[in-house]
Amino acid sequence: MLNKFYVREHVKSALREDIGFCDITTEYLAGENDVISGRLNSRSDGVLCGADVFKTVFEILSDDVNIKFHFKDGDLIKKGTTVADFNGSAKYILMGERVALNYIQRMSGIATETKKYQDAIKPYPAKIVDTRKTTPNFRAFEKYAVKVGGGALHRFNLSDCAMVKDNHIRLAGSITNAVNLLRKNLSHAHKIEVECDTLKQVEEAVNVKADIIMLDNMSVEDMETAVKLINHQAIVEASGNVTLETVNRIASAGVDIISSSAIVAKAPTLDLAFDM
Repeated sequence: MLNKFYVREHVKSALREDIGFCDITTEYLAGENDVISGRLNSRSDGVLCGADVFKTVFEILSDDVNIKFHFKDGDLIKKGTTVADFNGSAKYILMGERVALNYIQRMSGIATETKKYQDAIKPYPAKIVDTRKTTPNFRAFEKYAVKVGGGALHRFNLSDCAMVKDNHIRLAGSITNAVNLLRKNLSHAHKIEVECDTLKQVEEAVNVKADIIMLDNMSVEDMETAVKLINHQAIVEASGNVTLETVNRIASAGVDIISSSAIVAKAPTLDLAFDM
């Protein structure tokens, strides 16, 4: 999911932001021949994500930094575990430390949170998916982290899938009008999803043959009824008020997909540290 050229350009931009024209602290304290070594250690349990991005930071800065990871993305790591060893130019390790940690801590935190939600819906077959409530210009990394954590992905951006929400329905006049107009203009490769707040809207979305029907902020009882109404004629997505406490009950309604912004927007960073 993360092409190397995309990662490199993103990391270069992050380094420009952080370093500016010069790291005025390190430049005057670290000589060209100064070498340091150390470890990347985990201070909490979680799912590792972002190892290659972490390494890319130092690959861009210098050929004189060596990083050896002992785990790969998706592996479970425990508190107190040495995740990676590093050695090389003190100047460039110190210069890239914060940016590298920002990537791997954020991505690992999202992967960890996603796994919690996916584990919480067992034994039901539904998949936890993300939303577009992501950090601007960091979406590719956050979506990759969701995938690493065992979740599935919703549309990547507005051009991936037509999603008819409440404001679109008001604009078009009805679900039927909106879907028919979209179907006249969209490529055969695009699906149409309709957000429904009521069972009456669900019936209309079924009748107009929407590809995906989102049950938005419905009670579990209404979701169960909606699943029966849809009867496998569309993919069923549940959204709204999804928490670790409610997600299993939502999954029990028989939905196919449960979308949650919390796995990204509310995920805490995983506590990883450079110990030199």
